[in-house]
Amino acid sequence: MRFLNSLRFPRRCTRLPILLLLGWFTCCDASHADGPSDNVIDKVRPIPPQGIEVPPEKRSAIETELAKLKTLIAELSESKSKNIQELLPDVEIFYRAVRLALDEDGFFEPVDFDRALELIQQGIARGEGLRQNSTFWLAGEFKASATVRGFRSKLDGTVQPYGVVYHPRVEKAEDGVLVSLLSGRADVWCRGRSEKGLELQFLATRLKSLDPEPSPGTIMIHPFGRYCNANKLAGEIDTLEALEHAMKSYPIIDPNRVAIRGFSMGGAAAWHLAVHYPDKWFAATPGAGFSETPDFLKVFQSEKLKPYWFEKKLWQYYDCPEWVRNLKNVPTIAYSGEIDKQKQAADIMAKASWELPAIERFELTHIVAPKTAHSISPEARVEIERRLKLLDEHRPVSTPDRLVFTTMTLRYNKLHWLTVNALREHWVPTTIYAERRGIKLRVFPDTNVMEFALEMGLDELADIANVIEVTIEGARNRDFSIRRRSDRSWGATFEFLNGEWELRSPLVPASDALKKKHLLQGPIDDAFMAPFLFVRPSLDGMHSETQRWVEDEFEHAVREWHRQMRGDARVKSSEEVTADDLQKYHLVLWGDPLSNPTIAKILGNLPVTWDPQRLSVGGEDHDAKSHMPVLIFPNPLSPDRYVVLNSGFSYREYDYLNNARQVPKLPDWAVIDIRTRPNARWPGRVVDADFFDEQWKVKKNRPTLDQE
Repeated sequence: MRFLNSLRFPRRCTRLPILLLLGWFTCCDASHADGPSDNVIDKVRPIPPQGIEVPPEKRSAIETELAKLKTLIAELSESKSKNIQELLPDVEIFYRAVRLALDEDGFFEPVDFDRALELIQQGIARGEGLRQNSTFWLAGEFKASATVRGFRSKLDGTVQPYGVVYHPRVEKAEDGVLVSLLSGRADVWCRGRSEKGLELQFLATRLKSLDPEPSPGTIMIHPFGRYCNANKLAGEIDTLEALEHAMKSYPIIDPNRVAIRGFSMGGAAAWHLAVHYPDKWFAATPGAGFSETPDFLKVFQSEKLKPYWFEKKLWQYYDCPEWVRNLKNVPTIAYSGEIDKQKQAADIMAKASWELPAIERFELTHIVAPKTAHSISPEARVEIERRLKLLDEHRPVSTPDRLVFTTMTLRYNKLHWLTVNALREHWVPTTIYAERRGIKLRVFPDTNVMEFALEMGLDELADIANVIEVTIEGARNRDFSIRRRSDRSWGATFEFLNGEWELRSPLVPASDALKKKHLLQGPIDDAFMAPFLFVRPSLDGMHSETQRWVEDEFEHAVREWHRQMRGDARVKSSEEVTADDLQKYHLVLWGDPLSNPTIAKILGNLPVTWDPQRLSVGGEDHDAKSHMPVLIFPNPLSPDRYVVLNSGFSYREYDYLNNARQVPKLPDWAVIDIRTRPNARWPGRVVDADFFDEQWKVKKNRPTLDQE
């Protein structure tokens, strides 16, 4: 056995229990796209696939038991007990999983019928337990054990599941009594691609499977990830919400001792979650998967890519090589099988880390198992666990004194005590360095940073002096002396004005002028990473052609949110939208100024001219009978929320076939020629599209839309 960095496995690690080995093969699901046959837009196979027919007697038995669970949930829903209401999702996940399987052909093999009945019985047992104030499914034992939990998603209000595996460390107390201990470490394990791994199959597996079994003393969290999307977009939020729920449920978890891990599709998830949230994890262990879009699709999918210019820009959203500097902030152990095509993921990240400027370059630790295809060898597992244990034992006791942070978008804008608040231009790779030595701070922002903040609590300051010295390095260095606040904490915000850095006064209110900021920066898909509300058309539109397109696209968006993101979009008409809705949700408005009164109400505040004859964005006129706008913009009725016109999440059925394709497809705005019928890639022919500038204005000079 060898590692890429020339380390060798010790001979004593060459054997593991057969069940453990089988478990690792099971968790590392190698199901994936079908190569070139999945590159034909006109022949897109359905995902999820069609299930098997449910025999009438099986359906009747399942329906009978499911009705009992439904009645029990309804009774518990009426309870005024806070504990019951908080834990009710732990029961509801079973009902929803089986109901969806029955209604949507979600049984893929005969054993699924028995699994459904078992899940129902588990739900009933939990519900009855809640009545008796019992939470038997939460308790850890003296041996490794598995359970499943549920939470109510902020995105759409649906209950979503996640798995938990306890592996307590058993020790003898002084009196000789065995004690079950959890150390406080938690590993988030992102799962491999499984097109048949819907809620029913996920719950049935995670209720019984310990694989991959965590180290003694560790809790392992298995996000559902909103099905099969490599924990991106809604899957990304699902992962973060599952972790948040677990940390509240199991307060033993130390937020400074959480690792992000995964293999295959889960390896891709671990790559992107590590580089986008480098201060959330004490370590990352991505295995196989992919770390970017274009090269992977060429190597793994044999796909000939012809992207629009904005598609290439949007690849940067999840393409990790551009973000590789962020791995300096999170210890990373990559893994690959030597003969696995998906070794490409770590290879390309290793190349990116080593091809940084000489002063910044670093070597990516890459464990490679010889003669191994798409699986984790038992020897590699032992070695990864050994290194994780060492990293956990020797992790820093405080936040780092030196930070390097790269971003392309203000969605991902924070690293420990450093926050980027404004960019000169989005989708330009941007890096900022910061270091502290006692009471002296030095910051090195590149020219695309327009505003940043430093924020430290008492526990992060090594000196008790009242004054902190800040030097901002650049073309024109600036020195600042900043006193602590009255509570002894310290913070400062700096903005680049008139060619130099200035300290922002806390007494001057923030400007209400439109500008891109954290969680209000686009693109269109960003609206579906927070609570949103579809507002359907309720009147006749300008033209029958555009109205049919709107109706079809609205139905498509609702259906695909359910089918792919495994949720239920909130839907109202304009007349039903309340003031509370405006504050709570991004509004996704469907229709035109005649069919949707909310569009008419805000149209004068959008960068769009739209009447029955003409549609214009940025001065380019289009026939309103055959063209429709899709866009994202700050909601004029609620400036801290978005308004979206005529779009759900922007990747479509063709992109379901390979997780590397599942990235935002449209920028901040686009004009669609509906005379070209929607297909598995696009809602019509894109005739104009761009990102808004940093003030949410249409850019004057735009690239042409020619594809490569």
